[in-house]
Amino acid sequence: MATATKPSSNTFRVGKRDVSVSNPQKVLYPQAEFTKADVVRYYLDIASTLLPHLKDRPLTLKRYPNGVDHPFFYEKMCPSHRPSWVATTRMVTTNRQIDFCVVEDAATLVWVANLASLELHTLLSRGKELERPTFMVFDLDPGEGADMLDCIRVARRFRGILEQLGLESFSKTSGGKGLHLYVPLNTPVTFDDTKFFSRVVAQLLEKEDPKHVTTNMRKDLRTGKVFVDWSQNDCHKTTACAYSLRARARPTVSTPVEWGELDRALRKGDASALAFEAGDVVKRVKKQGDLFEPVLKLRQRLPGLTS
Repeated sequence: MATATKPSSNTFRVGKRDVSVSNPQKVLYPQAEFTKADVVRYYLDIASTLLPHLKDRPLTLKRYPNGVDHPFFYEKMCPSHRPSWVATTRMVTTNRQIDFCVVEDAATLVWVANLASLELHTLLSRGKELERPTFMVFDLDPGEGADMLDCIRVARRFRGILEQLGLESFSKTSGGKGLHLYVPLNTPVTFDDTKFFSRVVAQLLEKEDPKHVTTNMRKDLRTGKVFVDWSQNDCHKTTACAYSLRARARPTVSTPVEWGELDRALRKGDASALAFEAGDVVKRVKKQGDLFEPVLKLRQRLPGLTS
């Protein structure tokens, strides 16, 4: 847990840095009366667990200046008014060079929160090796008529297929209605490798159970099904980081969960058991630790890759 003191009403002392927070009492989640100060407090409370998942990863800001009930905007280029101590990493695209923000410490986390960047969206690779993903991710998103329990059923089958291929997987809630399934790699691999592999596995699941699974992005084809989005495995795409707040009606968090928790929720028919808000997540981490730590460390190779 990072610690901060408040020398003044609008300044937080985080470590050796003074970080200004404008309008700390501004309500960003009206339904929960959750203010910008509450956002800052959550990110400080979870910082020691969250920061390893942000380390070296280019960050796309998703900013909600007037709260979750109002329009948002994405910001890839790290703002020019950033403090000198905010780290950046450069990524060359077809059109331009982009200097992304990189969150390396709690002070930067507070600075990002002050921008009302509620959600933390990172690349699947790190700054020094942007062409090498450290994990694969599958986004399981329920269509109309489906729900979290359907996502759990699909995730369990997905896990079984991956285990048959010698791969261990980890799950987290999206912070909304769905699940994110992660396959840590942390070995030499390219996005071409992960994109091909993830598409094949997702389409295999779809072929086995077309009534409940689709890999087609069209919303009119998702009714009653779980959309398995494998296309996130791309060098330019981002995914909500573990422990990131989500911009829903309430301050829910993309929360790592154990497979046993998913099984219990399915057995009880209780999807609400997997809805975690900021305070819940801080308590979970104190009790359970970082359930996503293996995603940072576990070394696995995709079948067929020997280098």
